[in-house]
Amino acid sequence: MADLLIELFSEEIPARMQARAAQDLRQRMTDGLVEAGLTYSGAVAHHTPRRLALSVHDLPDQSPTRREERRGPRVDAPDKAIEGFLRGAGVTRDQLQERDDKKGRVYLAVIEHPGRPAADIVAEVLETVIRNFPWPKSMRWGAGSLKWVRPLHGIVCILTDDTGESRTVPLEIDGITAANTTRGHRFMSPGRITVSSFGDYAARLRAGKVMLDADERAAHIRQEAENRAFASGLELVDDPGLLAEVAGLVEWPVVLMGEIGSDFLDLPAEVLQTSMKEHQKFFSVRNPATGRIERFITVANIEAPDDGATILAGNQKVLSARLSDAKFFWENDLRIVRERGLEGMAEGLADVTFHRKLGSQADRVARIEALAREIAPLVGAKPDLAAEAARVAKADLQSEMVGEFPELQGVMGRYYAQAAGHDDGVPEACEEHYKPLGPGDAVPSAPVSVAVALADKIDTLTGFWAIDEKPTGSKDPYALRRAALGVIRLVLGNGLRFGEPLEWSFARILGMQVVGHLIGYKGQVLRERIGNLAERLDTVGFGEVGEKIEADILDRNLPSKLPPEERQELSETTTDKTFDLLAFFHDRLKVHLRDEGIRHDVIDACLAMEGSDDLTLLVKRARALSDFLKTDDGENLVQGFKRANNILTQAEENDGVEYSFGADPKFAESDEERALFAALKQADTAIQPAMGSEDFAAAMAAMAALRAPIDAFFEAVQVNADNNVVRRNRLNLLGQIRATCLAVADLTRIEG
Repeated sequence: MADLLIELFSEEIPARMQARAAQDLRQRMTDGLVEAGLTYSGAVAHHTPRRLALSVHDLPDQSPTRREERRGPRVDAPDKAIEGFLRGAGVTRDQLQERDDKKGRVYLAVIEHPGRPAADIVAEVLETVIRNFPWPKSMRWGAGSLKWVRPLHGIVCILTDDTGESRTVPLEIDGITAANTTRGHRFMSPGRITVSSFGDYAARLRAGKVMLDADERAAHIRQEAENRAFASGLELVDDPGLLAEVAGLVEWPVVLMGEIGSDFLDLPAEVLQTSMKEHQKFFSVRNPATGRIERFITVANIEAPDDGATILAGNQKVLSARLSDAKFFWENDLRIVRERGLEGMAEGLADVTFHRKLGSQADRVARIEALAREIAPLVGAKPDLAAEAARVAKADLQSEMVGEFPELQGVMGRYYAQAAGHDDGVPEACEEHYKPLGPGDAVPSAPVSVAVALADKIDTLTGFWAIDEKPTGSKDPYALRRAALGVIRLVLGNGLRFGEPLEWSFARILGMQVVGHLIGYKGQVLRERIGNLAERLDTVGFGEVGEKIEADILDRNLPSKLPPEERQELSETTTDKTFDLLAFFHDRLKVHLRDEGIRHDVIDACLAMEGSDDLTLLVKRARALSDFLKTDDGENLVQGFKRANNILTQAEENDGVEYSFGADPKFAESDEERALFAALKQADTAIQPAMGSEDFAAAMAAMAALRAPIDAFFEAVQVNADNNVVRRNRLNLLGQIRATCLAVADLTRIEG
């Protein structure tokens, strides 16, 4: 057995590519070795800015001998066919065997492929991996044909046996010959390092000022940074993404802490943090008492003789220049806000195209304002405040600060709204209306923020649905999946209810925006001409998709009269698109609930029920059903329901009637049959009020009580009795089972 060590030594690899490259090296090498017949017990990959390393343990000395049986022509085939088979198989005629086959007696060649030395296989596989490595971007250099992310300077490839003896695998690629030597740190380790095994390799690299393990480098940086901050009575601002990136920029991290000039300490903390992170890859150090960013942490790649004083001086000089720009942007933006207000700052949005078919950003803001005003009462916000917040929420997109740092959109809106004198949740809405951006992002709970966030995302979704720019496959250029999931999390996270007896259902909100986009109104014109369309647009609800938008609505709200056929087309298009968008929301909801362990068929069973556009109600029902199906009673009841439904379906097809009429207990012939009548009556009495009060757990419990009577009924009673009256009564009884269960959820959609 032998251990394999590979190192691919190059110029600095971009930090964002290193971890994936190490995984690719391990995956492709081990796959290639196994395919060639070499098994292994374990493989570990490492990466630093200048190298990818791989250690594979317990490789056999050679691949096993492989025996192949190759079927040839029939024994009575022409000689030329047999000779061709012999040449292809590499055997002589006397080595052939005969075997009976379905087509007659045929020749069979048994070919033995002897094992190959591990070194030969490793060389072959490694060359293939290097030449076909999946870098996102790669380059050529010199006169060779090899492509790598940065010029490749050296290859270490050695096999070390159980005695500790190592040998170099013979390999040469474009003038680069594999060896047992590498280099340490670029500046602090002159000369080459000879290695004999992975343990020796890691130890000698550390002596040469290289930390091979990326996690170790990251942990070292974090620990040193926290220690330096704590020693000054400060705290490190956690930034896992920056930590991973910086760990990929250095091979021997040296943590230094510097000061930020007093002229810049009054800048918003987010501005300081973003500027230092984006431009300098600095960590921020915060005063826990004031929340201000007062110092920075930088990570050098060298142990300087002056303990980093020169490095810090240079970094502080560059940082001052960067922060001077940020301070100018900040002060200039504040001047505009004080002179013209946020709405004055937002005037330029009229010249910014959101989408050529959906108008400018100003048009979009006007649509969001109108919708936020209408949504506000449903989320507990004041309509005027929601409209005010929506009107200024995008104003910071015109600020110089956001122009320089786009990731600060919303954050700067909050600061500028405060400076302009807005209050009562408006500044917070400017920041929070973009949320939630991802699975780990917090969901806004302030009513004004929720109203604007919903209006923003719903307008985006309905707009792109109206112009047929929907996600397809893996392509989602407008992040519509994220927007839909954001709406779902806003609704569920705040327990919002859209649907009867409220004025609007969720489907009506979507329908209003869809028809607005289709008609082509923009901004305030939509609000003025259509008015409170939601009160009348009651034909686009999820349960009323087959109906059409009333003709008088279109007559009053279109800028000019449409011919009947065009009005009919608009009505049908609005209905279809609203239904399609609701289905998209339901698909996103399935993805969201999958993390809770709720199966897709459970959600489908609840979607088939009335009120499925009320997402909060839908999820409440799905959770109760999911919990119910995890019990023995639930699982067995579903089987009993399916048995009853299958018998009913077949009987209804054969008889041409529907068995949904009330069964009569007087025709019951057995105790089990009478017990089922009583159980169904008791279940109906409990289920109906429970469903009315949305106590789904109680409804499931009442349904669970049917399990034993249904099981006993099927064990003791023959449904298709000889007496037609009894048979029809029993089928109607099964119909009652079906109706009782379907009142809770559509169990026909449950799998299994």
